[in-house]
Amino acid sequence: MSVARRRPYLVGAVIITVAAGLASRKWPWLLPAALGKFPGDVLWAQMVYWTVGFLAPTASICRVGAWALAIAYADECSQIYQATWINQIRATTWGHLIFGSTFSWWDLLAYSIGVGLCCIIEVIVLKLASKR
Repeated sequence: MSVARRRPYLVGAVIITVAAGLASRKWPWLLPAALGKFPGDVLWAQMVYWTVGFLAPTASICRVGAWALAIAYADECSQIYQATWINQIRATTWGHLIFGSTFSWWDLLAYSIGVGLCCIIEVIVLKLASKR
C-alpha cells in the first residue's frame, strides 16, 4: 500500500503517545489493574512506530511495522544484559523509560499489540484519505 506520511501528524502522534504512556505510569489506577504496566509497553512500541514512520515517511506500513518491532524487540532483549554500567543508566528515570530493566516475554507481546494497532490505524487513515 502506498504511503505518504505527513511529518507534522507524526510529531503529534509521538507527543500524544508519549503523554499517554507517561500518564499510564503516573496514574495506573485509571486503567484496569489486570493490565498492569502493559498499556505503557503498548504505547512505548507505538511511539517507536510513529518515530520510524517519521524517519521513513514513504516506507510501507509493513516495513515501518517490521522496523518498529525489530527496535522494540532488540531493546527488550538488551535487558538480558545486566552489567553494572547499563544498570546504572536503567536506574535513572529516563534510562528506565527508554531501556527498561528486566526482560519479559509479555513485553514482546505488548510491543506486538502496539505496533499492530498502529498498522491498523494507518490502514484506516489511508482508506479514509483515499475516499476524499
